[in-house]
Amino acid sequence: MTEFQGKAFGVPSLFDPAEGLLVRAPLGAGPGWWAGAPSASYDAISNTFYLVYRMRLPRELGRGYECRIAASHDGVAFTDIWALPRSSLDALSLGRASLMRGLDGLWRLYLGYVAPTDRRWRIGMLEAHEPDQFHLSPIQTILTAQDTGGEGVHNPNVYLIGRMIYLIASYATTEPSLTAAEEAEKHATGDIYSTGLARARTGAAISGDGRHFVWIGDISPQSTPLESGWDAYIRRIGALLPLENAGYLAFYDGAASVEQHSEERTGLAITMDLRTYYSLSPQAPALVSPYSTGSLRYLDVLPVGHELFYYYEMARPDGAHELRVSVTEML
Repeated sequence: MTEFQGKAFGVPSLFDPAEGLLVRAPLGAGPGWWAGAPSASYDAISNTFYLVYRMRLPRELGRGYECRIAASHDGVAFTDIWALPRSSLDALSLGRASLMRGLDGLWRLYLGYVAPTDRRWRIGMLEAHEPDQFHLSPIQTILTAQDTGGEGVHNPNVYLIGRMIYLIASYATTEPSLTAAEEAEKHATGDIYSTGLARARTGAAISGDGRHFVWIGDISPQSTPLESGWDAYIRRIGALLPLENAGYLAFYDGAASVEQHSEERTGLAITMDLRTYYSLSPQAPALVSPYSTGSLRYLDVLPVGHELFYYYEMARPDGAHELRVSVTEML
């Protein structure tokens, strides 16, 4: 972040997406082949970066099929140390996950997945003594659609603020005035977000122990106009960056309509209290890929030392998505 200059306070540097370094490539070429949904953490005890990411196939081949954890000592070159295949949970699809060492020393992995029982996205949690030691028995349910008052919840990212675990997640709204046929269709595919029958918004939950969370409600970026514009259909906060005595800068995925679902671009927002967020990108996204659909999404930012590590999923020229990192100086 910049030094104090007149009336400029803690302005973080951003990055050029095209100059980012490749971290992971998808398994195939073309739309639907993705490597991404990153969530990063840094363990000062072992001087290790950890990156959780998701591998995905095109929808007709099964969608999100594996969650992986990778480790690095420089935040750029990563080695996979653990993997969770979709079949291990009998899940219809896997989404973003987030890793954190708790105050009790245990590592916790928060994972979004589609449960086969109700075909709705939910968030579960696993515990382990080390990031490469997670076992699936049991997985604890943290948040469900019912907890949010919506139709599904996924894509968690967790932060330790004071002694509070602050979890941000995407939830699907319950829309009024749907027909009986539309109501029946909502969860038929196991992906409410791709139906156009709900909007993707952001909510938050808090916890003192990392195991039991209270949903505190919607924190979607406020923008004008509310129901139109480039981010009308999806406003999904994915990452926070603390500012010097000035709240938090937030990065959020946005899309205008269901046709842009899965090809979101990144906007900026700001909050002073972690409850009310205001969009700083009401007219257009702030960060986009120079290729294909322009999609740049699931951005996460990790301050370490005097550097900011930006991890993001972005569209390639062939329409596939790859995982990149850009490192900038905090001046």
